[in-house]
Amino acid sequence: MWVDIVPGVPAHTASGALVTVADDGGARRLVVGGEPVTPPSLQVRDVSDVDGDVVLFRASTDPASIGLWTWGPDGLAELTPEPGLHSGRLAGGTLVVTRQGLDVDGSTTTVHRDGAEHTIASFADLPGLVPQVTLLTAGKRDLSTAVLFPTGHVPGTRLPVLMDPYGGPHAQRVVAARPAHLTSQWFADQGFAVVVVDGRGTPGRGPEFERAVHLDIAAVVLEDQVDALHAVAERYPDLDLGRVGIRGWSFGGYLAALAVLRRPDVFHAAVAGAPVTDWALYDTHYTERYLGRPDEDPDAYLRSSLIADAPALTRPLLLVHGLADDNVVAAHTLRLSSALLAAGRPHSVLPLSGVTHMTPQEVVAENLLLLQVQFLKDALG
Repeated sequence: MWVDIVPGVPAHTASGALVTVADDGGARRLVVGGEPVTPPSLQVRDVSDVDGDVVLFRASTDPASIGLWTWGPDGLAELTPEPGLHSGRLAGGTLVVTRQGLDVDGSTTTVHRDGAEHTIASFADLPGLVPQVTLLTAGKRDLSTAVLFPTGHVPGTRLPVLMDPYGGPHAQRVVAARPAHLTSQWFADQGFAVVVVDGRGTPGRGPEFERAVHLDIAAVVLEDQVDALHAVAERYPDLDLGRVGIRGWSFGGYLAALAVLRRPDVFHAAVAGAPVTDWALYDTHYTERYLGRPDEDPDAYLRSSLIADAPALTRPLLLVHGLADDNVVAAHTLRLSSALLAAGRPHSVLPLSGVTHMTPQEVVAENLLLLQVQFLKDALG
């Protein structure tokens, strides 16, 4: 098993105590001077600052929210009990807190000093779109799930389903913050019921949950998407399981392609953006912690690769890749496309000239969203 790198540690308090984080009792816990100082019910995300003998850190009791906590001579204290995503800095007794939530656009920043609180005004442009998102847990593992319907949706109207995951290590999509759901709401407003699931391998649920992908980064990840989809459909009968699409980018793109290749009985079309298709081609610092070394665990790479699955494609698949991508290089999409062509399996490839792993160009990003919608509508009827 691997050791996760937790930002902010190791560190030392002013009195010389070592501050670190350890996996213990099913949780990631803050350790000061060799002793765990947080309970197993609290999942520590990272350490923000050490101010004298006070440690400021981020942690979760609910994976959808990340709060700010301190530990010091007066013990453990929760600074931000309200739901949302919080970050902060602490120095010289001054605390700065930034929050995103489902009740506010953008983010809010407050400064706390000597018992007084001051708000820093934001002049950022706001999107003007309020996601109509419901956060819930779904399936036998109580997976964190977000469900979004079109604005003004009338219950009783059947809708095609769009799964919109990331689904892999280091990132969550199901969080109590509006900015995380803006794109999903936009897709919902095009006529889809959008479902977002954070399955095994994603952070916030403890070390065992994250490490379930050890030596197989495909099977449990895909199983959790299917499990949550069916559980959500039982709760919301407007979801038409005969028309299910899936889209994603990066690891989410890998998951989207994986879904139509291995579970065409569930997923009827996919848009795979910048997908990893063969983990032997990806960054060793990332990949080897999950799959081991390819010379020592070749079967782990075969289990997790999409290349051998190419002959199984029976559903519409759109592969999108920036040709200047220096993270997931374009060879991933080219290799899968070549395998699909060799197997005689029709598919679509959209190369993005001059685009890296993400699409910062506004015109490209906008048109890419429109093309995805059109592809999914055509594919799902």
